[in-house]
Amino acid sequence: MEGGSLNDGTTQVNAKLLQSFQKSFVQVQSILDQNRLLINEINQNHESKIPDNLSRNVGLIRELNGNIRRVVALYADLSSSFCRSMESSSDGDSSLRSSDGKSGMKRVRPL
Repeated sequence: MEGGSLNDGTTQVNAKLLQSFQKSFVQVQSILDQNRLLINEINQNHESKIPDNLSRNVGLIRELNGNIRRVVALYADLSSSFCRSMESSSDGDSSLRSSDGKSGMKRVRPL
């Protein structure tokens, strides 16, 4: 096996990982843009003090909370993916291993 093919594999993995991260960040940005619109509408309804508008805010706030949960989940997935990619990339790096062969990096566990 040539050294170039290993680099090509690493490049493909890195490109795929970068594409996955970019997709997640686009999703997050889309949700945050939607949240901005929801917050503006909630503020307008609150300032109007019209009973129908105020009752509509209940649903809008629920939607906003759901969106925030989605953003948190996306960031958690991104964090896990990043940690896994760092662990797998360090598996091949002997400079990160101690004399007993164990990795010198600590595993990060989600809370």
